[in-house]
Amino acid sequence: MWPDIVNGAFEVCGSLFITLNIRRVVIDKEMKGVSWLCVAFFTLWGFWNLFFYPHLGQWYSFAGGIAVVVTNTTWLVLLIYHTYVRPRPGTLRHFLKGRTDDDNT
Repeated sequence: MWPDIVNGAFEVCGSLFITLNIRRVVIDKEMKGVSWLCVAFFTLWGFWNLFFYPHLGQWYSFAGGIAVVVTNTTWLVLLIYHTYVRPRPGTLRHFLKGRTDDDNT
């Protein structure tokens, strides 16, 4: 039982650290130095853990895994949005939207 509690605690702590990454993307409104593919892999692994932990009877790990999946999924969506969807100054999409370089949106 105690290994499950420790693992669950690590999962919850991991989600708190992922929250720092989410905060940075929200503040900077861009992604630099991180591959969204890496985040996608660990998000997928988190979803696998949500399937796997109950089969092992590891309910503390499952609860911590929910926190990791929620934060990783949020981070992944923000990374993809700020990389491919949100127009940035100097890009064709920005030009086509009629924005100027001094727009901060």
